[in-house]
Amino acid sequence: MKLPEYFKKELGLENLNNFLLIAGPCVVESRSVVFKTCETLKKITDSLRIPFVFKASYIKANRTSGESFRGIGFDKALKILEDVKREFGVPVLTDVHTEIQAVIVSQVVDILQIPAFLCRQTGLLETAGDTGKIINIKKGQFLAPQDMKYQAEKVVSTGNNKIMLTERGSSFGYNNLVVDMRSLVIMKQFGYPVIFDATHSVQMPSKEKGVSGGNPEFIPYLAKAAAAVGVDGFFIETHPDPRKALSDGSNMLKLNSMEALLKSLLKITTAAD
Repeated sequence: MKLPEYFKKELGLENLNNFLLIAGPCVVESRSVVFKTCETLKKITDSLRIPFVFKASYIKANRTSGESFRGIGFDKALKILEDVKREFGVPVLTDVHTEIQAVIVSQVVDILQIPAFLCRQTGLLETAGDTGKIINIKKGQFLAPQDMKYQAEKVVSTGNNKIMLTERGSSFGYNNLVVDMRSLVIMKQFGYPVIFDATHSVQMPSKEKGVSGGNPEFIPYLAKAAAAVGVDGFFIETHPDPRKALSDGSNMLKLNSMEALLKSLLKITTAAD
């Protein structure tokens, strides 16, 4: 369970052989929340020698209700992500939703993420690949793990093979997701690092009158199961106070619970290796 050396070199994470952690709040909702979260995560991951990538969306394009919070503004949010990268010296990941966004955002961040609902958008995947950045493709809730091979090939067609694949649960009837741990094994066969999204996997889409709900109490159990399977990293949305979060608070992990979970995951991955 180790990232390819060229991944670590590009992200400045050499000499760190533990699983990758991609973590941060769902969306850039304020400078203070973003900086507090990143500072805390940086201290924890430095202590545990875990490669760390900070994540936050500069805008939320996919909302159940048009009245839901989408962000503080494209330019303002992107500037905060740029400041995080400079202030804390960490790689940064964010979502892109359109081809022009991929081009603009690639000038600031280290990893472009293709959202689950957009994972089959050929033009978006190809444009993202053309940037030369690492591309994290999240598996759509509607997609079989076998089909992720073809989405990765769209990026590879641009000459870019720096790809990660992320599992975030599959639709199970209405307002519910389940995780098929077999998908982690299947996607590993394609030769790319596989990441497990422990927080969106416990989401309950559109459960609460136009707002998604969640069952965060199951985050540790699913993450530990994925660690035993042998994933290469974890995607975990976290917030100092999820109850006050402006997006996805119902399925985020409390920031003060992160260290204990990471220590448990390290024990499991060490035993599994």
